[in-house]
Amino acid sequence: MSHLFTPFALGPLQLANRIVVAPMCQYSADDGQASDWHPMHLGQLAISGAGLLIIEATAVEAIGRITPGCLGLYSDACERALADVLAGVRHHSRMPIAIQLAHAGRKGSSEVPWRGGALIPLEHGGWRPVAPSALPHAQGEAPPLALDAAGLARVRQAFVDAALRAQRLQLDMVELHSAHGYLLHEFLSPIANRRDDAYGGSLENRMRFPLEVFEAVRAALPASMPLGVRLSAIDWVDDGWDLEQSMAYGHALRSRGCSYLHVSSGGVSPLQKIAAAPGYQVPFAQRLREEVGLPTIAVGLITEPEQADAIIAAGQADLVAMARALLYNPRWPWHAAAQLGAQVHAPPQYWRCQPRGQGKLFGDVRTGQR
Repeated sequence: MSHLFTPFALGPLQLANRIVVAPMCQYSADDGQASDWHPMHLGQLAISGAGLLIIEATAVEAIGRITPGCLGLYSDACERALADVLAGVRHHSRMPIAIQLAHAGRKGSSEVPWRGGALIPLEHGGWRPVAPSALPHAQGEAPPLALDAAGLARVRQAFVDAALRAQRLQLDMVELHSAHGYLLHEFLSPIANRRDDAYGGSLENRMRFPLEVFEAVRAALPASMPLGVRLSAIDWVDDGWDLEQSMAYGHALRSRGCSYLHVSSGGVSPLQKIAAAPGYQVPFAQRLREEVGLPTIAVGLITEPEQADAIIAAGQADLVAMARALLYNPRWPWHAAAQLGAQVHAPPQYWRCQPRGQGKLFGDVRTGQR
């Protein structure tokens, strides 16, 4: 029996299998608004056969975008544009859809990756990023603006407002992005946070603002709507954020009603030295699952069906998320189900593509034509 294709529940949200489409930035929005790229991108992933689709990192305020092309949920126009995309996707897919809410912090105002990703200066149409401390992400960049009390309150409320928009869009779940060197991770990591007030210094202080954001969003959403967190388990830099601190953060999140942890790593410093290998982040997910007691999503170089199935079977994680592998092969869950002797949901327009000898891969293989 395939463990990868067994159902799982994140609170009241029922998933058909353990495969998650990870949030993947597309850098293709127009002033934060979903463009004609998004129905193409999300549409193919929504019929991939995965158990859950998480929409890309979505900025809670305009200066919280990584690039000028990043998706946002900070205005009525952003909300309307995403509503139009979701209406089309949902017409053809019953897959649960979540959204990752994010703030880029000091990594904001950057060029899109295929244009180099460098910080865009003000005179070339950029904006001044904000951060816990006035420390640039990379050497030679202009320093960000350190958030004062009013700025912290503004950002906290921006997360709440975006979450309420997500609820109005009838999304199934919200994920808060506190990984990859973006604003909430910047508060957590001593590499980016050098504050000397209640939001810096000790671990308790560095966790304070991310936990305040979580508490505010959790209070704003109904209990029936799962709220999870993506975190970088370690910084891959000496004297940075580490697994022990991640466990403390996980326990604090659990006590506040967190539904799951989506476990990644790195991103806060260009000095990081990542030991990348197949499944290299899975041990972090396993440790947090064991020590914190929350469901975990493992992600990072999980590419083969047997590999993903073994992670679930061994109890290393409850779900596996895939990003680049699904961009390369949006039908990966179909192929994995065929290989592991399982079934997936697929639109009836595609039933006739099922290879002979694969049983009932789609659950219904009527292929008669007129």
